[in-house]
Amino acid sequence: VQLQASGGGLVQAGGSLRLSCVASGLAVSRYNLAWFHQAPGKEREFVAARRWSGARPVYADSVKGRFTISRDNAKNTVYLHVNGLRPEDTGIYYCAAGLTIYSGIMANTNYNYWGQGTQVTVSS
Repeated sequence: VQLQASGGGLVQAGGSLRLSCVASGLAVSRYNLAWFHQAPGKEREFVAARRWSGARPVYADSVKGRFTISRDNAKNTVYLHVNGLRPEDTGIYYCAAGLTIYSGIMANTNYNYWGQGTQVTVSS
């Protein structure tokens, strides 16, 4: 199983990016999918998730209204559309996939597979 994240870059505050995570060895349609963010010097934190069933996505309060998680089953890819970027959004973004939610969809312990991360840098 491999998750390959891409799409990060250097943007000005207020800018947008589309982060992609291509999966191989698993079908994204059958997994719970999530994105996490790790700011420099800080722990990895939950950003967004959607259940395999297609139920309404869940977002961290800090990104509600700015970020959108989506899935393309045909491309076996999960996306994170990030708009209205702020300097505090700087960091590495990781995609993750898990079969079963044990302890709340925001908990990183639910996710068995992780991508290598893609760097987002937001300049003020």
